[in-house]
This record gives sequence, C-alpha cells and structure tokens, in this order.
Amino acid sequence: MLASFYQYQHEEVADGNRTAGESQTEDSVNKDSEEYFGTNIAELDVETWETVEHNGDPIQRRIVTLDEVVAISVPKEPADDDDPDLPGQTIQIRTGGSEEFLSQAEIVEVQDANPDEP
Repeated sequence: MLASFYQYQHEEVADGNRTAGESQTEDSVNKDSEEYFGTNIAELDVETWETVEHNGDPIQRRIVTLDEVVAISVPKEPADDDDPDLPGQTIQIRTGGSEEFLSQAEIVEVQDANPDEP
C-alpha cells in the first residue's frame, strides 16, 4: 500500500508576530530556488516543512509518503511522548519486515498500489 501522512512539529520562531505560511527568512533571503540551490527545488528530494496555523499559533507540517506499507496501527491512547498542543499522534507503520513509528502524525490517504494483484 501507499500511505501519506501529515506530520507536525513546533516551530522555533524568533519573532512572535509571524502568521501561517510566512517564512522566517523571507525578509532576509528572497531568492528563487534555482538561484539559491543552483537547481529547481522541485527536482530535489528534500523534506519540506510548511508553516500552518493551529489554535492561533504557527506550527510546522510536512507530508510523509511511504510505499510498501503492510499495516497501519493507530492506538486508542496517545503515546507518552505525544504533544497535546500539536495535531496528530504517534502512528505505527509496518513495511515488509520492519516497523516505524511516526510521531505527531495524521493519516491523509492510504491506497493499494496494485489493486488487481491478489
């Protein structure tokens, strides 16, 4: 299966006057990706966190997509290290012979990559 999740983290903000979607470095670095990185950022395989608003505060969110997922478990009770001030909770993901835990996550979509195979 192919599974996509949102994962959240607190944003370290030097200025408390920011709003969702605003970059911390926007005033000091306002270059397009090709000028800054030497290539178009769409061509890079990087993790991109975006700033979103949650309960009036800016937090960071990224999309995590995993392939070859066998099972997903969402516990009824939050894990000890789950942060109640952030959306999501720890989710267990099994792939082949391994398992991963994705903290502060919400399921976005799960789909069978090969629906016609038995």
